Amino acid sequence: MRISDLLKNTSVKTGMEIGSKEDAIEFLIDLHSQNGNLKDREEFKKGITAREELGTTAIGEGIAIPHAKSEAVKAPGLTAVTVPAGVDYDAPDGKPSNLIFMIAAPTEGDVHLEVLSRLMTLLMDTDLRCELINASDADEFIAAIDRAEQERYPEEDSKDDVAAGEESEKKSDKYRILAVTACPTGIAHTYMAAEALEKKAREMGITLKAETNGSSGAKNVLTPEEIEAADGIIVAADKNVEMVRFDGKKVCKTNVSAGINRPEELINIILEGKAPVYHYEGQKTTDTDSIGNESIGRKIYKHLMNGVSYMLPFVIGGGIMIALAFLIDTIAGAPRDGNFGTYTQAAAFFKTVGGVAFSFMMPVLAGYISRSIADRPGMAVGFVGGYIATIGSTFSNVSGEPAAVSGFIGALIAGFVGGFIVLLLKKIFAFLPETIENMMPVLIIPLFGTILMGAFMCAINPAVGVVNTAISDGLNSMGSTSQILLGCLLAGMMAVDMGGPFNKAAYVFGTAALASEGFNVMAAVMIGGMVPPIAIALATTLFKNKFTEEERKAGPVNYIMGLCFITEGAIPFAASDPLRVLPSCIAGSAVAGGISMAMNCTLRAPHGGIFVFPVVGNVGGYLLALAAGVVVGAVLLGILKKKKND
Repeated sequence: MRISDLLKNTSVKTGMEIGSKEDAIEFLIDLHSQNGNLKDREEFKKGITAREELGTTAIGEGIAIPHAKSEAVKAPGLTAVTVPAGVDYDAPDGKPSNLIFMIAAPTEGDVHLEVLSRLMTLLMDTDLRCELINASDADEFIAAIDRAEQERYPEEDSKDDVAAGEESEKKSDKYRILAVTACPTGIAHTYMAAEALEKKAREMGITLKAETNGSSGAKNVLTPEEIEAADGIIVAADKNVEMVRFDGKKVCKTNVSAGINRPEELINIILEGKAPVYHYEGQKTTDTDSIGNESIGRKIYKHLMNGVSYMLPFVIGGGIMIALAFLIDTIAGAPRDGNFGTYTQAAAFFKTVGGVAFSFMMPVLAGYISRSIADRPGMAVGFVGGYIATIGSTFSNVSGEPAAVSGFIGALIAGFVGGFIVLLLKKIFAFLPETIENMMPVLIIPLFGTILMGAFMCAINPAVGVVNTAISDGLNSMGSTSQILLGCLLAGMMAVDMGGPFNKAAYVFGTAALASEGFNVMAAVMIGGMVPPIAIALATTLFKNKFTEEERKAGPVNYIMGLCFITEGAIPFAASDPLRVLPSCIAGSAVAGGISMAMNCTLRAPHGGIFVFPVVGNVGGYLLALAAGVVVGAVLLGILKKKKND
């Protein structure tokens, strides 16, 4: 069943202003009712509400798809609305939804699942999403959907849905290549890699299905039958995915960036039979292809990113609340002494609750690094080590002196050591009979693992605490020139690979600096991530002849993505012309980071983009730094890019 056939001119509204999730639901139900899709409006609303109570139907990345299967539906229908300003739809990524579809399905059959699956597949294309959001009217909106469907499903005839759907199913029973994509944070890289692989496969005349392991869960999941029939599997992931199902199959295992930037190379590895056969050995993974053969450094990076992805919500939530506490006391005119941030009742509330959330930063980091290494048994051991790194080993200090706190570095070490302690315990107690082996994860590993972790942290806390203090003192004692150079370096790193290892290294350094009150470091890091998308958007506005029509249409969306600190918006442009786009973005980010440091801008919240500007120290200087970086990046890009013929 084609999506475009379900949409009518009267069932699509563009450029609307909608204040809330509830208003959006009412609006879309009204469209269904006006188009004659419903027998009973209120009964259908009950179905929609019941589905939302089970969990939000917002997908993330600005998309929401409420749906209901109800006896109140007269005929299958689809309504849609675009909300440029966005609606808070309780999305998993916390972002507002500005592209909302509503599916009305009768109780007979699984129309809603078919439509939902196809709609999600189409909306993985970022260019299509931009085109839909920017559509001026219903005709343009529906035409974009129709065009995308014809490109994606060329074998179907829209005038004969049933026959075409059955034929499509027959053709897709066997996929020659399967893929799994996953990134440690956010949604962007996961879906971009899937889309790049599927698009390249279509160009090569190869059938390929990609499963996405995004922040909202696994989508387009591979079936056992598909795995059995496939020639091989591409696993483009920066975090652990379920691998046991691929035992005995040829697997090309690589990172998510390779899926985005080198899809043809990965596909050819499978087609040419170069991928080794994967063998599952418990929690141990076997490295595979020549592209993705994981080095020790690569494995460390994946475990670290697993911990960071779970840590960030605590750091972001807690950091913003603490920043709000200082803002409230600033507005109230409270003195900037040791009690600053707790003078007013409202500030004290935010400071206390934010501090509690922020205090989970290091235990969660260590716990999930350990879990990544040793699976669930490693989590408790890692959490204990991370907490000891936070409070210091006070129980081992009988002299009355302050306990040594190893901080962020100690938590990192605790995470990795905790994982390997659990793996070691598994080997040591491997001799146990099967009847006792069931006690391993609930008794033996938690008990002995916690004892060993406690002893280890008592031993290293003093030494690592000295290093941690030295780094903190070093940052605080830096001269103005050194701080500016540090700001240029970290901000420039944010633009090197836009979500890759360099970007993540700079971001982790910034969040670690927050723990030691390096608020100027975090400010430089965030502004470095904001510059690339905005600079590209400005370049597409000022130098239209340097970009294709498709790039010019996608450009304005990057204004919003950059202001929201979503660096990934720049990736499609960088991937198509890295030798010109990357140097321009790096230069712009470095300029912004250096100016931010020079003007002593500070930021206590590790995320949020323009939405946390009210809590930035010296916000005027910060805006100046952002503007300067954007202009430098855009002008350089305009100079370096060649004119386009289209």
